Amino acid sequence: MGKKQKKGEKGAVTNFITRTQAVKKLQISLAHFRRLCILKGIYPREPKNKKKVGKGSTAPKTYYYRKDIQFLLHEPVLHTLREQKIFARKLSKAIAKREWSQAKNLEESKPEYTLDHIIRERYPTFVDALRDLDDALSMVFLFATLPATDKIKSEHVRQCQRLSAEFQHYVMVSRSLRKVFLSIKGIYYQAEIKGQQITWIVPYQFSQHVRLPCLIVSLKARAEHDISIGSHRRRL
Repeated sequence: MGKKQKKGEKGAVTNFITRTQAVKKLQISLAHFRRLCILKGIYPREPKNKKKVGKGSTAPKTYYYRKDIQFLLHEPVLHTLREQKIFARKLSKAIAKREWSQAKNLEESKPEYTLDHIIRERYPTFVDALRDLDDALSMVFLFATLPATDKIKSEHVRQCQRLSAEFQHYVMVSRSLRKVFLSIKGIYYQAEIKGQQITWIVPYQFSQHVRLPCLIVSLKARAEHDISIGSHRRRL
C-alpha cells in the first residue's frame, strides 16, 4: 500500500511560494531580493486559486513560482549580495566604534557583482538582445535627462548620455528611423535594426517625486545590455 498523500504536498499549491518564504529561503534582505529579481527578470505571479495556494487564507500576498526561486539559489550574484549584507554589518560596527581605519579598509574591499553572465544568459544572440532593447533604451534616455543627486551618481548620468548619443548617431547614420510620435509622456521613436522594430521614449521632463532605488538597479542591467549591443555593433 502506497504512502498516503497529504494535503498541500502536490499540485498547484506546491508551484508557488510567497515573497516572505522566498526571502527566507534565499537568506537575503527584501531590498536585495527585489534587486535580484530585477536583474534576473523574475516577476510576481498570480495563482488561479489564491485561496487554495494560501491554504485557506485569502489575505493579500505576493507569490512567485517556486522553480524561479529555486533557480536563484544557484545565481552567483546571490552570493555577492550575501557578502554585501555581511559587509554592511561590519562597516556599521566599525563606524559605531569609531574605528576609521578599519572602516576605510572595508570600504576599499566592498564586494561588487558583475552582470556580464546575466546579459549573456538572457540574450544569447544579437537579435535576442535587439528584441528586448525597447525598455533598455527608454531607461537610458530617461536617466540621461536627470541631474546627478545623492541617489543618482554622476557617472551613471554621463554613461547614459554617452550611450544615448551613440545610439542616436547609429540610427542617423544607418537611416534606421521609421516613425516618430509625440505624446503627453514624451517623444516616441521607432527604428528598424536587423529586421527588428525597436521603440523607445524620450521624456520631456522628469518628476522629482519618485522612489529611485529600484530604477537605479534596473538601470545598471539596462546599461550593461546597451553596452553589449554597442560592442557587437562596432564589430559589424
